[in-house]
Amino acid sequence: MAQVKAAVCTEFGKPLVIEELTLRAPMAGEVEVTLEAVAICHSDISFAEGIWGGTLPAVYGHEASGRVTAVGAGVTGIKEGARVVVTLIRSCGACPTCQSGKPVLCQTPDGHPPKLTRADGTPVEAAMACGAFAERVVVDESQVVVMPEDIPADCVALLACGVITGVGAVVNAGHLRAGEDVVVIGAGGVGLNAIQGARIAGARRIVAVDMNPEKLEMARDFGATDGILATEKAPWKAAFDAMGGKGADVVAVTVGALPAYDSAPRYLGWGGRMVMVGMPHSGGMAQYEPVVVAYTGQGMVGSKMGDVVISRDIPWMADLYRQGRLKLDELISGRWTFEQINDAIADTNTGSAKRNVILF
Repeated sequence: MAQVKAAVCTEFGKPLVIEELTLRAPMAGEVEVTLEAVAICHSDISFAEGIWGGTLPAVYGHEASGRVTAVGAGVTGIKEGARVVVTLIRSCGACPTCQSGKPVLCQTPDGHPPKLTRADGTPVEAAMACGAFAERVVVDESQVVVMPEDIPADCVALLACGVITGVGAVVNAGHLRAGEDVVVIGAGGVGLNAIQGARIAGARRIVAVDMNPEKLEMARDFGATDGILATEKAPWKAAFDAMGGKGADVVAVTVGALPAYDSAPRYLGWGGRMVMVGMPHSGGMAQYEPVVVAYTGQGMVGSKMGDVVISRDIPWMADLYRQGRLKLDELISGRWTFEQINDAIADTNTGSAKRNVILF
């Protein structure tokens, strides 16, 4: 058992409260990680605002890095002292989806008892299988990947969610081939990484669409060849012009805004694929014309966490960073102390930040 400081959500829509909680020791197949950094993801904010429901009190945070400080029985290949990235992707390796190569869709629930408790014994939810807005976490061994020592801790944290989700959306879910054209709707943290993924995969044209002109300029720094304001009348027409009079082979919707989903199919060309990444509020509905999708042979697919296999994809992306081909440092807008976590969340909510990172 360890005593840890954690930022607890006690009421949806209210600031997080830093409390001292008890973290149980790792059980069979689990590891304890003392965190060095955790990034603020919009999913954490959405959960804390109650948009998707959930159990309270809870500790959010799922985009983290740190060092292994204890291992449970049966853990192999992960030693104490190793620097690791901590993800929310817990996979059993045995269920039908894990066996078919989609561990992000693992169907097996966690059978272990609660990890966090208050002094009076009240359990505190370690949300998204992580609870990384805390000094330490206990997670399943399948959720971590050992990382090179020469990658900074804050950059390692980004590989836990935003980067793999964006890059994986176009490479894994979108099956992008070299020479194809891509439209990325939303130039925030995930969108910039979708743009990076398209660049790395050899896309011909990469068109960024956003409501903020500053974000479109930022998108060019990450590989966008063209930028279009979503506030224009019929912005998909400008995208067609940018792509030489044709629609996109892949359209990645990286924001959870319903207008983005309504308009996304208009950017598609014949046989194009729409990749749905951003998550609207529960109950939100989008509209499209199915006869067009059927007649033009288009497709729509959801992408959770970039359809990644973390043991395969995170080392690949880490190596790209070390080669200078994947931007990570440039994604960090601000570095904050743990005590400033509510300020970091507020800054993220302004929409101007790429990624804010808490450093322990």
